Amino acid sequence: MFRFGLMQHNYAIIDIETTGGIPGKDKITEIAIVIFDGNSIVDTFSSLINPERSIPYEITRITGITDDMVADAPRFYEVAKKVVELTENTIFVAHNVRFDYGFIQEEFRSLGYTFSRSHICTVVLSRKTFPGLRSYALGNLIRHFGISVNNRHRALDDALATTDILGRILIRQEHQVEQFVKTETKDGTLPQNISLQQIENLPEVTGVYYMYNTYGYVIYVGKSVNIRKRVMQHFTAHDLKRHKLESRVADIKCHPTGSELLALLKESVDIKTLQPDINKAQRSKNFPYFIYYYLDDKGYIQFKWAKSAQKSDNIKGILNHYISRNVARNQLLRVTEKYTLCPGMAGIHDLQGTCFYYQTGSCLGACQQEESPESYNQRAQMAVDTLKNSFDSSFFIVTQGRTNEESGIILIDEGHYKGFGFISSENHTTGTEHWRDAIQYVPFNPECDRIIHTWLHKYPDTRVVPID
Repeated sequence: MFRFGLMQHNYAIIDIETTGGIPGKDKITEIAIVIFDGNSIVDTFSSLINPERSIPYEITRITGITDDMVADAPRFYEVAKKVVELTENTIFVAHNVRFDYGFIQEEFRSLGYTFSRSHICTVVLSRKTFPGLRSYALGNLIRHFGISVNNRHRALDDALATTDILGRILIRQEHQVEQFVKTETKDGTLPQNISLQQIENLPEVTGVYYMYNTYGYVIYVGKSVNIRKRVMQHFTAHDLKRHKLESRVADIKCHPTGSELLALLKESVDIKTLQPDINKAQRSKNFPYFIYYYLDDKGYIQFKWAKSAQKSDNIKGILNHYISRNVARNQLLRVTEKYTLCPGMAGIHDLQGTCFYYQTGSCLGACQQEESPESYNQRAQMAVDTLKNSFDSSFFIVTQGRTNEESGIILIDEGHYKGFGFISSENHTTGTEHWRDAIQYVPFNPECDRIIHTWLHKYPDTRVVPID
């Protein structure tokens, strides 16, 4: 039927019938898979599927599939292995691929399995290959090309019709077809040493990923709630980072965490530990400056910044650590403006004689004792709360784990983040005395403290378990 010898891909042309249009809410009632090597059909599979719910009348009217027809049909989980085996190392093809691929991904997701295949859409391909048609719906293409179909809106017949259309697309494209398919699957943008299959093998889960050069060194660390999708985005973005990655990446690995908060913490620690070349902004391990506060002899809260080398036991009110003098000073400037503090008392300028800012009205006079300590300290305390990066108590944060059988736990102790680990979900009610044994401890990292503060502010319902 088709004579085309250029392609080296196998295609899995798939069509499904469903109870409606919303994955997760609606279910598959029939599935068909046609394996096509670019020249001929090499295998087919089709089956009705018991959706475990009733089929709406309007759907039955269109497809002809009734509740009685699917009553004794297999559930999706009973054909799932066959679907995986048939589509392995193929390009997933469908007419309006977002619909079919989305439903099948959702079915596998409900089984705890990540189904991921490179995929192309014959609607998109047809528009580019056969411009000027009135419509690119499957029915219109069947009529336009005179494709013989016995049972329209049944999965196998529609999959065979889609296969016919794909074959015509491949013939029409001739020698440009290989590059065309690469473009559709985004394979053409990948680094020389990275295959599309490697990207497809990455899990669609939350975690941290690592990109290596040809010498085995990590050159980039990132985190995402969908590792595979985020990695692919790196190679399709239009920015300088993409070109750096394309020319240098030779391998990609990942570490699932389950929780986005765990991914944020692990990313921060690993960047500082591994020092990847491309993560320039987050690599600093040193925080040589800090901000502290104290009560002066008149009862006013004052702020200062200093170098860590100047730290002494007399400095008790340390609020935060910073990578540079400018960052520390800018933080003081930010809270000074936000809470109308005296710049001299906030450590930004030295107080010598009359306060210039009092004369201009940006200082309310605490430095001249024109404003009472009680009034001034109300605003200064809000600045303390804003700047403070340590914690007043010790506690665990409980997050989702990598599977339903485990939970992630984060330890905050002695005012700072200590590390995270995983415990069995069954241990939630047995007390926290053994939880510390699961923690993988990490060096002090003020950035992780900031991440946790931000997270708890954004998600106040996060589960926190105090440590007695």
